[in-house]
Amino acid sequence: MSWSAKQYSMFEQQRTRPVRDLVAAIPTEQVNTAIDLGCGPGNSTEVLVERFPDAVITGLDSSEDMLGDARQRLPNISFELADIGLWKPAKTYDVILANASLQWVPDHAELYPRLVSLLNPGGSLAVQTPDNLEEPAHRLAREIAASGPWSSKIGSVKHPDRHPAAYYFELLQPHCTQVDVWRTTYHHPLAGGHGAVVEWFKGSALRPYLQKLDDGEQAAFLDAYLKAISQAYPALADGSVLLPFPRLFIVARR
Repeated sequence: MSWSAKQYSMFEQQRTRPVRDLVAAIPTEQVNTAIDLGCGPGNSTEVLVERFPDAVITGLDSSEDMLGDARQRLPNISFELADIGLWKPAKTYDVILANASLQWVPDHAELYPRLVSLLNPGGSLAVQTPDNLEEPAHRLAREIAASGPWSSKIGSVKHPDRHPAAYYFELLQPHCTQVDVWRTTYHHPLAGGHGAVVEWFKGSALRPYLQKLDDGEQAAFLDAYLKAISQAYPALADGSVLLPFPRLFIVARR
């Protein structure tokens, strides 16, 4: 199951709120160049453009489908197809933004200091990553993957390692003049009830499982996941679900 701009954008309003909070916290005021790593359909890039309208801004993503939507949204912005883990730019930046993207990239001990090294003096690295691997949505996916008839295919699927706030603070402090780290739990209202919760994670966390299954197995997996989600997240009186979603924020200034 490849990245789908349509699937991801089903919840664009909710997914964009954290990046608005992140970009608002960037301390660098004189910004001439900025890049959005893992720009997706361009919603995060748009927030960056609004904050720094005079900067030369680039978006980067590994999905052509995402970039197609991003180019339609922001036709005056340059977008590039590339893998963040392999990205080696020829220049440095005043702002590097990575909103809900670096959790897919391994080896943060190497990655984060390398990104800081690509900043101009006084530049800012702004990162937001989901901090929800122990939330029911992830835990249930792992349990269903390991216990179902598809366990030989997906029972060992594992998301790249994530780390607590102190890890990133200590990692970045020697390379930066200022490091700000905080954690926020958003409660996203999903009008479609438990089915909407499944649709939300189909566009992100469930991808590593679904891409290894055939169509019939995907349908069965999602059915089992929906039943488990319905037990884990209580519906409100109007049938909607309030999805708790913890996120870790880092703003590090070189």
